[in-house]
Amino acid sequence: MSQNVHFIAIGGAVMHNLALALQKKGFNVTGSDDEIYDPAKSRLQKANILPEKIGWDAENIHEGLDAIILGMHARKDNPELLKAQELGLKIYSFPEYVYEQSKEKQRIVIAGSHGKTSITSIILHVLKYYDRKFDYLVGAQIEGFDLMVKLTDDAPTIVLEGDEYLSSALEMKSKFLFYHPHIALVSGIAWDHFNVFPKFEDYVKAFEQLADGMPKAGTLFYDESDDIMKVITAKERADVAEIPYNAHPYKVKEGVVYLQTAQGEVPLKIFGEHNMKNLEGARLILEKLAITDEMFYKAIQSFSGAAKRLETLGGNKQCMIYRDFAHAPSKVGATTHAAKELFPDRDLVACYELHTYSSLNKDFLPQYAEKLNQADQAVVFYSPHTLEMKKMPAISFDEIKEAFGRDDLQVFTDAGDLKKYLLDQNWYKKNLLMMSSGTFGGTDLTELTQEILNLPVEVTEEKPKKKSYKLGRLFKKKSK
Repeated sequence: MSQNVHFIAIGGAVMHNLALALQKKGFNVTGSDDEIYDPAKSRLQKANILPEKIGWDAENIHEGLDAIILGMHARKDNPELLKAQELGLKIYSFPEYVYEQSKEKQRIVIAGSHGKTSITSIILHVLKYYDRKFDYLVGAQIEGFDLMVKLTDDAPTIVLEGDEYLSSALEMKSKFLFYHPHIALVSGIAWDHFNVFPKFEDYVKAFEQLADGMPKAGTLFYDESDDIMKVITAKERADVAEIPYNAHPYKVKEGVVYLQTAQGEVPLKIFGEHNMKNLEGARLILEKLAITDEMFYKAIQSFSGAAKRLETLGGNKQCMIYRDFAHAPSKVGATTHAAKELFPDRDLVACYELHTYSSLNKDFLPQYAEKLNQADQAVVFYSPHTLEMKKMPAISFDEIKEAFGRDDLQVFTDAGDLKKYLLDQNWYKKNLLMMSSGTFGGTDLTELTQEILNLPVEVTEEKPKKKSYKLGRLFKKKSK
């Protein structure tokens, strides 16, 4: 029997993908939102489930609905939510609903402050490579997958990217706590989402609750270099296997990463020590799904990464240009380290946009100390309009420089000025890294890439060779 499901706040990245997945499953899907942008808008329109008008309308809610799926974007006083409560309809946050749809499946959850999208993507890529039946939920678009969510009746396993952010206005708990995983992985813990976790202890507690909720015979993988996870896993949990992992051994040669394996060197399309940790975590989980090492190494060679996760925008013999979704301090540091490690003899220009509530908060900003230190030229961009929209106080250039710990930091608030600065550079043996969960004030990065690569370069004298680049130093505690 077909289900009738209504989404309150259907325009979100995961919400609209879940709506499309349920329609694909044969459900009757409707939805509403007070703002819907592309790609959600065009995808919902193509599926004939784009709301006829933007905004909330209590008339959308009726007794014929089997379920209401409530997005985090909707507030407690939302008129559609109030009507659903009045009618006594079943109301779920999206993680609650995904759990309802996967109660009978083996549930695998990938959590952590950074790397969870990449780890989930690697697992999905390998399973698809071998035509395995599986369901999934991932936080980015992946090559070869038309949706970010898949729910079927016959897949025995579901792989879930487990976000620690809160679930909905009614369920102020981390999303991953609703999934009840049989197998979980935590890639590491570094304070994020300052708006809902104002204390670091509150943030850590969510991950501790995830570990505490593991069932008997469950397995918890974790990054062994993470000090917080060492504390969490020191607590005894009955019949739960807690297994540490570290970066897979690798070498970098002429801008290409090679895994060091018993079968020989395996070339990759991805790079960076944090990605070698992600890859190793994924390999261990896939072992649980009967994917042998030989199978894994064969499949991983064609993995090019999730969208906007250390993605190569373009390049030539003198210059490579990358972008990354990095916003949390730990990810900014890891991504900058990765880009420099790939070409240690080239200068690296690293640009980071302060865009999230946490990154724009003066109390949180010091968490970015030294995170751009691997860059030869460090740049920070932020939009005063974003601060206004988030109703946050202004930040001075000096405050930003002090927080990052670099007097030579270039700070921009105008997208045109940033673009001019980048186009004025000599891109001879110099790479560019653009990091943001935003758009750098509406900058077209594809267009910017082509403009930079078409610039004439001035051949300069070879610089003295730098000291050999030490793998992994980013992840080691700095001695005081």
